[in-house]
Amino acid sequence: MSNNKHILEVCLSPDLGGLELYMSRCAKELLATFNVTSVIASRSKLLDYFHNTDLEYEQLKRKSSFSIVASMKLAKIIDKKGIDIIHLHWTKDIPIVVFAKLFSKRKPKIVQTRHMTMTRFKNDFYHKFLYRHIDTILCVTKQVEQQIQAFVPQEICPKTQTLYLGANSMKMLSNQEITAFKEELNVGDAFMIGLIGRINEFKGQHLLIEALKILKAKQLNVKAYIVGHAMSETYLEKLKQHVHENELEEQITFVGFTKEPQKFMQACDVVLMTSRNETFGLVTIEAMKCGTAVIGANSGGVLEIIDDEKSGLLFESGNAADLATKIEQLYNNEDLKEKLAFAGKQKADTMFDNSVQFEKLKDIFKQL
Repeated sequence: MSNNKHILEVCLSPDLGGLELYMSRCAKELLATFNVTSVIASRSKLLDYFHNTDLEYEQLKRKSSFSIVASMKLAKIIDKKGIDIIHLHWTKDIPIVVFAKLFSKRKPKIVQTRHMTMTRFKNDFYHKFLYRHIDTILCVTKQVEQQIQAFVPQEICPKTQTLYLGANSMKMLSNQEITAFKEELNVGDAFMIGLIGRINEFKGQHLLIEALKILKAKQLNVKAYIVGHAMSETYLEKLKQHVHENELEEQITFVGFTKEPQKFMQACDVVLMTSRNETFGLVTIEAMKCGTAVIGANSGGVLEIIDDEKSGLLFESGNAADLATKIEQLYNNEDLKEKLAFAGKQKADTMFDNSVQFEKLKDIFKQL
């Protein structure tokens, strides 16, 4: 039964990754309980996730983080739709959303899901002004919540709460389907490694290439698949050149973006999280729910997901040699790989299930 509250989901990011896809999932999941309208950027990569669906959405042209024109247009949407709560996701949207609230007649509450770390004090006049108008910040990890409480002055700090992201239960492929998929990818009998996410330097794809160089020198039968949209074509070309220079074309494949990352996760022997300081790591959660072993860097939100040598393995952040060692550990120990995969799935199903987390989000909105 629909609640009387009207929610506005806002994400004007030009990219397509975990943050943006979470916004589209919020729009879908909240629809059964609230009246939901979404606002995405003109020509947004999110358009495919709204077009030809029951989701109500508007497109807004955004030239910069500070745009009075964009704020005024958003304010008109707020008043037209009778919005009670604005739920924003991209930190760079804060100025547009705050000014839209001030320009609007309804003055809705602002809730931000904070996907990114906070690394500096927000005690200047401009940031104090912005954060004074945010009502609640939902933090994707406890670490992020601690950062906000440390860096935003107490007198204007919004209410904070940790709300983990969740993943859906996965449709599990049959052994025959996995075999057929691996044949398409030309995996053969190799140990299959997956690295799934946006391709940019922060995500650490170069570490995988360095690790594969080490593993190839040891004559291990491994193949790695890098899956995701390239945020920087320059960085992508640099990675491909690195692969070519080290004669790793047979070991490393760049797949590009896919709408079915779970197929790769289920086919893989191990899925990696190589980001230097990943805020959360939704891909890791999804891989765990797929029943696949995971290896992640020992920093950021990954530490709240992977219990080292219990639900996955951790390697020293930024250390390709240590990453290679952890991959080799699973390569040589099938029993350990299966043990970690089983425990990882149990933890993900218990702590990071999509339905559980969205029920918590709904309760938060009901209480505002």
